[in-house]
Parts: sequence; structure tokens; C-alpha cells
Amino acid sequence: MDPIREHRLQLTRRHFFGRLATGIGTVALGSLLNPVLLASTAATLKRVGGLPGVPHFAPKARRVIYLHMAGGPSQIDLFDYKPALEKLHGTELPASVRMGQRITGMTSGQSSFPCVKSLFKFSQHGRSGTWLSELIPHMASVVDDLCLVKTVNTEAINHDPAITYIQTGFQQPGRPCMGAWLSYGLGSENANLPAFIVMISNGKESDQPLYTRLWSAGFLPSEYQGVQFRTGGDPVLYLSNPPGVSTAGRRRLLDGLAQLNAQHFQAVGDPEINTRIAQYEMAFRMQTSVPDLVDVSQEPSSIVDLYGPDVKKPGSFAANCLLARRMAERGVRFIQLYHRGWDQHGNLPRRLREQCLDCDQPSAGLVKDLKQRGLLDETLVVWGGEFGRTVYCQGKIEPDNYGRDHHGRCYTVWLAGGGVKPGLSYGVTDDFCYNVVENPVHIHDLNATILHCLGIDHERLTYRFQGRDFRLTDIHGNVVKGVLA
Repeated sequence: MDPIREHRLQLTRRHFFGRLATGIGTVALGSLLNPVLLASTAATLKRVGGLPGVPHFAPKARRVIYLHMAGGPSQIDLFDYKPALEKLHGTELPASVRMGQRITGMTSGQSSFPCVKSLFKFSQHGRSGTWLSELIPHMASVVDDLCLVKTVNTEAINHDPAITYIQTGFQQPGRPCMGAWLSYGLGSENANLPAFIVMISNGKESDQPLYTRLWSAGFLPSEYQGVQFRTGGDPVLYLSNPPGVSTAGRRRLLDGLAQLNAQHFQAVGDPEINTRIAQYEMAFRMQTSVPDLVDVSQEPSSIVDLYGPDVKKPGSFAANCLLARRMAERGVRFIQLYHRGWDQHGNLPRRLREQCLDCDQPSAGLVKDLKQRGLLDETLVVWGGEFGRTVYCQGKIEPDNYGRDHHGRCYTVWLAGGGVKPGLSYGVTDDFCYNVVENPVHIHDLNATILHCLGIDHERLTYRFQGRDFRLTDIHGNVVKGVLA
């Protein structure tokens, strides 16, 4: 056969099998070929996969639960109390404060930019005396476990580049997300579950799309991508055997495929072939581990009640928070929850209240549940969006119908658990909640700090691609030592 034609055929077959394998990815081939590891659980297995020498130093946290509030929660109405706005309400935002900031097309045509105070009451809570909005009473009950970072900032002003930026370190798509980086660097603590799991819930008004590339592996091997759990049917597509196929039959089929794939790997050396073997094996083991994971029927009512009335609704944020705790105790490395609907350009008073009803109690319940189980010290919980909201009004100032535009120059993210100081408010913004006054925290700094809590030097967790060493924080980022315990 002509060698060029043979090479083309090999590429075609490689492309076909690579497409066939997308969907479920996690542990490395070495763990799959060891039958002892196949029977392991989080209780007996400390680590599967990961890089030699990682973590770089003793970690405070072993896993992350990242609660991403997609759309941009209003820090002015939730976390960053600005009493001076009482007197500034309705006045024009000074040019000296705005400083020619780039704004979105949704407000660029406005002839004026009137400041709007928060319509919600703030009060102090906990031993720390932290000021919080009346909209989040449950978070207020755990405020002494939280570290509020009020000066997070980003250059992105629109949703898709902003979410892509904070998740991957770059505004353009194509790079690995944080979960993929951690799966690659740290591996898994459970051979029977993915190292990286994603769940999505919706607010009552959720018109902002979320793309699967947000939990992709980018240029990393595809085994490190996130596995999305669904709200109905099988949590993962094709998890159940089709009618007429037995577990033993599927096992024989996978053994045969593994042999064929191993021969193909010897012939062409494509690392994605090993990924394909890993995906098939993980899917087989998940047939047993996932049904047990998502069965919450044995959870006592005292635990279920922590998460609020929506916890029994599959796919709700509350239900996903409870599942996140169950995943954490089973050794899942990175658990990403997205809750959509925080983009309040209009009807902010009503819509923000609805969003808080969805998320306040489950978020606090998760912290309480982890803490009482002794898991909070080794689990880092992150809560926040891709940016915040502006002090100026979008549209006319009407009590029930005004909105706020996107604002990336300062907003609030809270952290809890492994490696951060509890009961801390870090950073100061100006009276307009528009600019950082003290202790700015860029999103690269935030990501560097999250990795630090996991024992990772963000400058050393790299992957060479197209002749360059890439990392989550690109060429930026400093660990925020002021928030570390």
C-alpha cells in the first residue's frame, strides 16, 4: 500500500475514534490496568493519577466546590455595604470616579448615569460584625466561616469572555478550565468517579447560555475534561446498559476494545487512544458508583433540611449542593456548580430576591454540612460570579423596575474552608462601590490563591502546547497572602 495513503487512513481512523470517545473522561490508563485500583474507594485510595511532585507543598485543601453564580450578582445589594449612597442616590456618577471606563453596549447610549442606592437593608452579623444584606440571612448565619474578598476585578465586561476568563485564565476559548488543570495535576481520590464533575441549575429567568467548553480540557488530554451530570434520566448519558446487554457482556466487550485500542496505540502512538480506554473503563465503573452517589434517600431529614425546600427538586441548586457534599466525601477533586439567572439589567429588586431564595440557604447549608462532618477544613468552597454590577442605574430609577449593568472593576467573591481565614472581609472599595481603594485582587490572583490552598505553585503547574508552557494564570497572578489561614 502507498505509505501516504496508509498515513491518511490512520489519521481518519484516529479522528473517528477520537470523536466517538468524547463525553466522559478522568483517570489515567495506569490505574485502569491495575485490578486492585479498580475496586478501590475514596476511603482506601488516596490518589489516582496526577503529576509526580504535585502538590508542590503541603496543601490545606484537598478538593474544591466552586459555586459559580452565572450572570454577575450585585455586590452592592448583597455584600458591599455603602451607606454613603443614601445621600448620593439619584446623583450623576462623577467622571472622576468613572474615569472613562469601558462599558457595555446596553448602557453606552445612556445620556446620564445616576447612582442608585441599595433598596435592601443591611445589618451586622457574627463575631466579625460583617455587614450583609437582608436578602442572604442564611449566609449571614455562617458569616464567621466565610472570607469575603470585596476587591475582585477583571477586564472583561461581557458574559462569555468574562466566564471564560475566570474559568480558564484567558478571555478567548480553547484553554483548559480550572477543574481540568486540577484533574491533570492532582488526579483523583476515587477511581470509580470522575475527578471533575459539573452540575447546572437555572434561576426563574435564565436567558444566558453556558457552553460545554467552559468545562473542557482545552489542549490537555480529553480525559481531564469535566463530566456533566444531568437532571433527569441517567445522570450521565448512556450510563445504563441498553436492553438485552448484561454487565458481563459489556465487560467482555470493553476487554476486547481495550485490546484493539492497545494495538492501535502501538501502531500510531496517539495519547488520545489511552484516553479512550480510560473513558470506557470509567463509564463501566460509574454504572455502580453513580447510582449510589445520587441516591439521597438515606440522608436524614436534619441534613436535607439544611439545604432548604427545593432540595427535593432534581436539578435545583439546592439538590446540586447536597450532591456536591456527597461528591466531596467520596473524593471528587473538583465540583463545579453553575446557577444561571444573575444578570439583572431590569427588574432587579424582584429578580435578585428570587435568585437569593434559590441560592442563599443551599450555599449556607453546604458550609454547615461540610463543617459538621469535618470536611470543611479540607474542602475549599468558592462562591461568586464573573463580575459584579454597576452603581449606576440601567434605565430610569423606578422602585421596582430598574437594573444594573455589568461591572468588573470591583466585586465580591467569598471563600470558605481549607486554607482561608474565616470571618474576614478583605479589600476596600470606594463609596460608589466602583473602584478598588485597598488590596485589589485580580481574577488571576484569585485563581493563584485557590491553587495555593491545594498545595500548588501556580507558576509550576504547566503544560507545553505549540512550543509554549501554558498555565491557568497565564503569565500573571500573585497569591493573596492576606486571606490565607
